[in-house]
Amino acid sequence: MLNRYPLWKNLMVVFTLIIGLLYALPNVYGEDPAIQISGARGASADMATLDAVTEDLKQHQISYKSVAFENGTVLVRFNDTDTQISARDILNQQLGDNFVVALNLAPSTPDWLESIGATPMKLGLDLRGGVHFLMEVDMDAAMEKLLGQQEETFRTELREAKIRYRAISKTADAVEVRLRDAAQLADAKAALVKLHQDMLFTDSDRNGRFVLSAQFTEARLKEIRNYAVEQNITILRNRVNELGVAEPLVQRQGANRIVVELPGVQDTARAKEILGATATLEFREVDSTADLAAAASGRVPPGSEVKLTRDQRPVVLKKRVILEGSHITDASSSADEYGRPQVNISLDSEGGSKMTAFSRNNVGKLMATVFTEYKDSGERDPNGKVILEKHEEVINQATIQTALGRNFRITGIDTQSEAHNLALLLRAGALIAPISIVEERTIGPSMGQQNIDMGIQAMIWGMIAVMLFTLVYYRRFGLFANLALLMNLVMIIGVMSMIPGATMTLPGIAGIVLTVGMAVDANVLIFERIREELRDGRSPQQAIHQGYANAFSTIADANITTLITAIILFAVGTGAVKGFAVTLSIGILTSMFTAIIGTRVLVNLVYGGKRIEKLSI
Repeated sequence: MLNRYPLWKNLMVVFTLIIGLLYALPNVYGEDPAIQISGARGASADMATLDAVTEDLKQHQISYKSVAFENGTVLVRFNDTDTQISARDILNQQLGDNFVVALNLAPSTPDWLESIGATPMKLGLDLRGGVHFLMEVDMDAAMEKLLGQQEETFRTELREAKIRYRAISKTADAVEVRLRDAAQLADAKAALVKLHQDMLFTDSDRNGRFVLSAQFTEARLKEIRNYAVEQNITILRNRVNELGVAEPLVQRQGANRIVVELPGVQDTARAKEILGATATLEFREVDSTADLAAAASGRVPPGSEVKLTRDQRPVVLKKRVILEGSHITDASSSADEYGRPQVNISLDSEGGSKMTAFSRNNVGKLMATVFTEYKDSGERDPNGKVILEKHEEVINQATIQTALGRNFRITGIDTQSEAHNLALLLRAGALIAPISIVEERTIGPSMGQQNIDMGIQAMIWGMIAVMLFTLVYYRRFGLFANLALLMNLVMIIGVMSMIPGATMTLPGIAGIVLTVGMAVDANVLIFERIREELRDGRSPQQAIHQGYANAFSTIADANITTLITAIILFAVGTGAVKGFAVTLSIGILTSMFTAIIGTRVLVNLVYGGKRIEKLSI
């Protein structure tokens, strides 16, 4: 029978709408301004922390909606953002450095909705407020560090191959080995080429100088740059997560830049503190044979160099790096058997092998931990790039008491607080290459709320205009289209809430408004086709059937091409462009469902299987 759907298809549409409505419902309840308190520097939040927070708020007469201990953090809800920010400032002073007080927005979703996994949409920085950083990875410093490591590797390999050389040094983009004669040059080249397939070796013999130069291949250079950015992203995520910032965003932008967004954080200085210093760590052997008095005047043994401690005392270290901080998988602070502070270290398999190989042959010797920090000098190069200054200091010297493996400890630390700080930095990870902030923006919560209000107003007025037009022009069929339009909006919000990684942004709201017009376009095509069939003399039932059947291919072609464009925007775009592409893609799919199947169900329920003389279209 024409224009009759089987029961299963009607039930499928009803079931889909109910699911969309359930998962869109949490957005109606909204979110409460909240403060999230988590432990830092070895401390942890517990019920005692909750009691202390409650007491502090009462003493300062700060009213709050509720306070609870959830997932290892204390969550305090407030009625407005002004009270939230005042409470944050007070708790920062009262709790001290052992706790991180982060601004947050806590969903007010009822328990029965949370039990089925229904949560509100995640809001982007432009709607929620917070801090945005655009960071640039210093590839020159990364290459300098890598060439320095390669220099030490060449020394070891030539020594093991029993090939004598005059000197090994690094230039801006290569490592040069100077040898005594042509025979040594040939032997060194043969040995190193065999061990380093990812490097290009060139030899030269000019005026009695025999030099072997090694450069990385283009493929290897690309891999190094990509690795530096990806590892820095991972480490920045670890630092932010370690400090409990709610719903952070850390993602790559372009070849060497990283976007960091911290929702709810309004203080730029505080945000920089949360990200931590752009620092690296490395473990090196102390050269106990060196004369410190001579070292103070710059005279050190070959293969060693002078570094300073925090109190400016000189320490002579071997240039060879035993281990880098990137191999550390976990770190915690505690006290040794004598009550002195220590840091317990866990390494990955590669780091464990390196540490075992070194420590087995160096029991009783000193090993130093070197902290390297790159600070903004306040100057820029001719290309406008921030110039970073390198600051190094020896933060720890410890005696190797036995052969070390994947787990060992650092002793000789002055205070328990210093041990906590070192453990936090090691646990979060040391940056592979220094980074500089090239752009920073702070968006206040009131501005975010204003963006939400303006976006919703635009969507409401756009829908009212479209719904009035369709209702007046297509009468009862216009009513069907309007109901489908509302169904489409509910489904978009429901799907956005269901997808874990989806974030609603201001351009995303624009994508929904655009989808409203596109959804009506599909119904306009169908309804105009039905009118044509009626003018050609077909019966109302045949006109409805042919109208939907003949318009489908046109609607599908138009929406598929738009969907392809949206996918490309998502693939190559960043930030706001991605937000627009996500809502546009979801809106295209849901609008096809509601405009074609949704309205057809309504039309079939009203007209299907009945003898009718005239359509209200």
